[in-house]
Amino acid sequence: MESRFNLMTNEVGAKVGKRMYNVSLAITESSLPKDLQQLVELRASQINGCGWCVDVHTKEAAAAGETAVRLHLVAAWRESAVFTEAERAALALTEEGTRLADANHGVSDETWAQARKHYDDDQIAALVSLVAMINAANRLGVITRMQGGSYEPGMFADSSS
Repeated sequence: MESRFNLMTNEVGAKVGKRMYNVSLAITESSLPKDLQQLVELRASQINGCGWCVDVHTKEAAAAGETAVRLHLVAAWRESAVFTEAERAALALTEEGTRLADANHGVSDETWAQARKHYDDDQIAALVSLVAMINAANRLGVITRMQGGSYEPGMFADSSS
């Protein structure tokens, strides 16, 4: 597989990327746990088949101290004993929010209620926004065939400027 297009070397693509990064800062700076943010981004990226994003979020999570066991089990979180009830609620919301076209209900009332049980208003706003943003990023990566494997943790730390 070969990448189709490098958005970051294109003027318009780079502007969009910078703005998406800046929007994501509001989520990163929220009270939603940082380790959970990486798990959510990893799970949505796995579902969407974005190799670049799986690479980014696996490496960023590992660099932040996430265990290899939990990273390997994100894809099978329902059949794993290493995630908390709150993490499981967020992962369920992530899956349903990512697979909107696969179900006629979008995010179910049961999944929403479980998430609300564990996250306050600011955290739920951050979680919903995070699911939307990672899905947008996944689509950019998949459409342009961005390849995983070359990401280094912290690579885009100065992207806001």
